Amino acid sequence: MVNYRKYISSAAVLASGFFLAQSTVSTVLYSQAYDSQRSTLNLPSPVTSVAERTILSAKELVDINVNTMMADPVLKNATWGFVVYDPKTKKVISSYNENTPLVPASTTKLLTTETALNLLGENYRWMTQLEYSGTVDENGVLNGNLYLIGSGDPSLGTNKAGAWSYRDIISDFMGGLSREGIRKVNGDIIIQTALFKGNIAVLPENVVWLENNNYYLPVGTTREINPANEKLIVKKSGFSSDKKYFYVSPYVKQMVYAEKYEGDGTLTTKLPDAPAYLANTFRTTLVKSGIGVTGKVIPKMTDAAPEARKLVAAYKSPTLGDIVFYTNQHSDNSLAEALLKTAGFQKMGDQTSESGRMVVTEHLRNESFDMMGLNYMDGSGLSRSNNVTPISQVKFLTSLMDEKYYKTYFTSLPVGGQSGTLKRMFIGTGNGQVFAKTGTLNKVKTLAGYLKTNSGKTLVFSLMVNNYSGSVDMVKKRMEKILEPALDL
Repeated sequence: MVNYRKYISSAAVLASGFFLAQSTVSTVLYSQAYDSQRSTLNLPSPVTSVAERTILSAKELVDINVNTMMADPVLKNATWGFVVYDPKTKKVISSYNENTPLVPASTTKLLTTETALNLLGENYRWMTQLEYSGTVDENGVLNGNLYLIGSGDPSLGTNKAGAWSYRDIISDFMGGLSREGIRKVNGDIIIQTALFKGNIAVLPENVVWLENNNYYLPVGTTREINPANEKLIVKKSGFSSDKKYFYVSPYVKQMVYAEKYEGDGTLTTKLPDAPAYLANTFRTTLVKSGIGVTGKVIPKMTDAAPEARKLVAAYKSPTLGDIVFYTNQHSDNSLAEALLKTAGFQKMGDQTSESGRMVVTEHLRNESFDMMGLNYMDGSGLSRSNNVTPISQVKFLTSLMDEKYYKTYFTSLPVGGQSGTLKRMFIGTGNGQVFAKTGTLNKVKTLAGYLKTNSGKTLVFSLMVNNYSGSVDMVKKRMEKILEPALDL
């Protein structure tokens, strides 16, 4: 029986010069001769001991781990790519399939959230205002209309990122009416917002297939909603076998099941859009509180001859920085899709996803993003038609290190072993040293972000695995194994 540890140590010394002369793992580490030699010697999979670590460099250990994974049963038939990159030297330290376009899953949010920060600034806030027209008589009767003015706040009423609930916002609006002495409204409650008007949830291209024939959709809205007619079928966990279509509600942390799907790309539900829900709930609260409202809730997107109005109350959303933090920490799909539409509106005056995609891709092009292999289809990463290369991800993340909002962006990323979607990864080695966005679809697992090495360096990495075998937990363990020696670089 050959002493494997003696063999690998000797082989490592002889091979170290050869390893260091190469730039990519894919051209260096794998050969049929190596497989043949392993078979002849009956060697186990290469696993380095403490003694070998004193001989092999950190780069060589990264390379050996990547080479080992190429033959691993979980990854052997997968398509995957990896890059670890030094932003100071602008050089690739180790890589495998770095130019291969892969499905990035939720690491797509890295592009969406950065574009929003670039266009709007980290301190940007959305305003939702209550105003009134007409006059208030001595009896407290408003002879005029109440106006609810929206600005497309993606967090409105969600409690996300520190956003107020609908109840809190309505309570503030009620206080404003009290200060104005309004005890009755002889008029309508008019919703006025040019953002996201009339959006209906549309199936994204190549939707993500989940369990029990269900589709997982980005959030959408519906028209002409009366909360009294809401008939949502909501489950806190699991999937319904008798309902085929659902999406995640932006208003409650639950799955929302649709009533029907006609097959024409339009999903019909009875969940209201945020301004309509707020306005109708506000009207109901007024009536219950003894403040009569003679009119109805009326959407009025444009107004050729606006009435003179007085501000009653204004609600400010959390900052964009706060919303980006929540989006990346929790991998929130609805917020990411809303940010995509906001980006489209800011540059093109159009709230559609298509405009958002055009704005994001144009921004990336202007920032010298490597467009080869890029296919940006949605803001959240739900579509399997999304594609990006590992090398373009790391160069993009590197370029952000000089941006004024980099600290906010960096802080938004989950921390290995500590927060967000990385809380259960890197619990031992790498705890508090990996700052990255995760991505998960069926048979897709991705990770991209920054590493703080033991020597104090900041490195950038991307690791994307498509079509693996086994469970997602198995892939996570292999990802940790690949990145572990990089911490010593």
